[in-house]
Amino acid sequence: MTYNLFLALVGFAFATSVTPGPNNMMLLASGVNFGFRRTVPHMLGVSLGHALMVFVVGVGLAQVFHRYPDLQTGLAVVAVVYMLWLAWKIAHAAPPEEGQRAGRPFTFLQAAAFQWVNPKAWAMALTAVTVYAGGDGWAAMALVALVFCAVNLPSVSIWVWAGQGLRRWLTTNRRLVIFNRTMAALLVASLWPVLA
Repeated sequence: MTYNLFLALVGFAFATSVTPGPNNMMLLASGVNFGFRRTVPHMLGVSLGHALMVFVVGVGLAQVFHRYPDLQTGLAVVAVVYMLWLAWKIAHAAPPEEGQRAGRPFTFLQAAAFQWVNPKAWAMALTAVTVYAGGDGWAAMALVALVFCAVNLPSVSIWVWAGQGLRRWLTTNRRLVIFNRTMAALLVASLWPVLA
């Protein structure tokens, strides 16, 4: 991979990791409801889970979907149903005081597994593999995955910090309910590319 292509990959990884999407909406909500420290496993699951997804997609899963498009359609249906369920959970999240006892943020494994039903994660992985690795073998796929992992973690951390900052403003139950319902609506809105 040339130096210019590498820089372009870093820019692509940053732009796609830091912009709104299902992961970032959920991390923002988790930052509000649970704080930064309790959301760290969720952030690590997103970053490492997506890097693994990029690598696996690069070494062959994209070809399987090309041969069997019904599998990709099936995955899209599962993704939409699962994300609607997550939106409902966010819309009905407990206030932070109750959340410390009753609610729990995503675990590392839940966040890593979520990448496989996240339409934005799929789009990012397929584009990165196609444009930046271009079938150059396992080493190229590993490099693309490593770049995504290194760029993604600081990018998603911004959303959790923002959520934790909002936590101070969302001290009333009414504000928190409005915030959580707005985040749920944005998560549902992020499904538009899949549904369109």
